[in-house]
Amino acid sequence: MSTTAEHTRRPTQGARRWWALAGFAAAVLVAALVGNLAASNSSAEYARIELPAWAPPSWLFGPVWTILYVAIAVAGWLAWRRVGFGPALVAWVVQLVLNAAWTPLFFAANRYGLAFAEIVLLWLAIGATVLLFWRASRPAALLMLPYWAWVTFAAALNFAVWQLNS
Repeated sequence: MSTTAEHTRRPTQGARRWWALAGFAAAVLVAALVGNLAASNSSAEYARIELPAWAPPSWLFGPVWTILYVAIAVAGWLAWRRVGFGPALVAWVVQLVLNAAWTPLFFAANRYGLAFAEIVLLWLAIGATVLLFWRASRPAALLMLPYWAWVTFAAALNFAVWQLNS
């Protein structure tokens, strides 16, 4: 038999859970907006620089990052639901800050070498996040894997651009 206190607590916990998801989505949106604002002419810059033959078309980045950002937000939320704020979420925040920092370095500052060093740090931070998420929530860790793969590809592309445009 349920008590009145239990009935009162469940909706509050449910609402808190959805507000937390909105918070994770907002954090990811801020990171995306920082990159977007810092590189408002990224399509023109991407067309201007020398690219390797295997570079994807510029139109592909928007859809890919939209999907990845949704996965990053949901992954953070799932891990938070399992373990709260702790080392796993600290790693998630660190990788998100590094994610936001890469675009200004690459597109706004045209510092391809520095952007490559930064993306290596991002790659390591994502790896740490995946490891910590694996211990906390396997679905959260799995949601981070496409992001890690894309950043691996982006790091190779960043390195190639750095070499071709030095």
